[in-house]
Amino acid sequence: MERKKVIFTVPLECDGMNANVFLRKHCNVSARMITRLKREKDGIIRDNQLLRTIDTVHFGDVVILNMPVDKNDIIPVKGKLDILFEDESIIIIDKPYDMPVHPTKIHQRDTLANYLVYMQKQRGESYTFRAINRLDKDTSGIVVIAKDRYSASNLFGTLNKTYYAVCEGLIFGSGTIDKPIKLLEGHTIQRATADDGARAVTHYKAVEHSKNHTLLEINLETGRTHQIRCHFSSINHPLAGDDMYGGSLSFIKRQALHCGAVDFIHPITKEKTEIKSLLPCDIQNILNKDK
Repeated sequence: MERKKVIFTVPLECDGMNANVFLRKHCNVSARMITRLKREKDGIIRDNQLLRTIDTVHFGDVVILNMPVDKNDIIPVKGKLDILFEDESIIIIDKPYDMPVHPTKIHQRDTLANYLVYMQKQRGESYTFRAINRLDKDTSGIVVIAKDRYSASNLFGTLNKTYYAVCEGLIFGSGTIDKPIKLLEGHTIQRATADDGARAVTHYKAVEHSKNHTLLEINLETGRTHQIRCHFSSINHPLAGDDMYGGSLSFIKRQALHCGAVDFIHPITKEKTEIKSLLPCDIQNILNKDK
């Protein structure tokens, strides 16, 4: 299997720079990754020659990182994937609800990861499944997957997510919920707000209203498990369809929560990239039916 390549061209401002400094400071390659690549055959090359970290790079040099071959232990299963964006470094999937992202004990063959590994094999590709963001099984929307270690490490910390949710009741304007969250006593999944929990901050803005529901645009300052679901339940506005946190199943049979937009700094081009996903029909229909 051909190794994944990450390619950099030395800009004028880096002419005469030490290779290690160029990789660490300009390319943002971690010291750990450089050490790993130095152990690989032709791990770091320039002009088809090994580039040592003590060497000097010059303007116009093409530096190639030959990434270690990834191993996959995920079962490949044929399935449908809605690809919103793809290049050599990243693939972005619009995940439907009722699809887990990762395999679990009870979901071994019906996850986004299974379908993506199958697609890789059909294309003759191989890379570890590295989801940069995670969504609950019944939360729909954007999942960003890095195709190599370098892209993954550079996407973490630059990825901003915008969620859309329909809550019960009417909320106007914008606001912030700042309440710590912890695992609910006696439960393995459900969370609750509590003074002794981990800090959790949710920012929201009302976008649209129906008779008894509000469509919200939500940005997270922190990323706790079930944060959005738990926070809105705590202010007596549970998400529609979220019966775990007190929401009614009258209009929708799953939590009305969708990751509708992401933006990030592309790990290779360093350009800001924005991807959007339309609000699913089952969530939009809550507002249409509740007139």
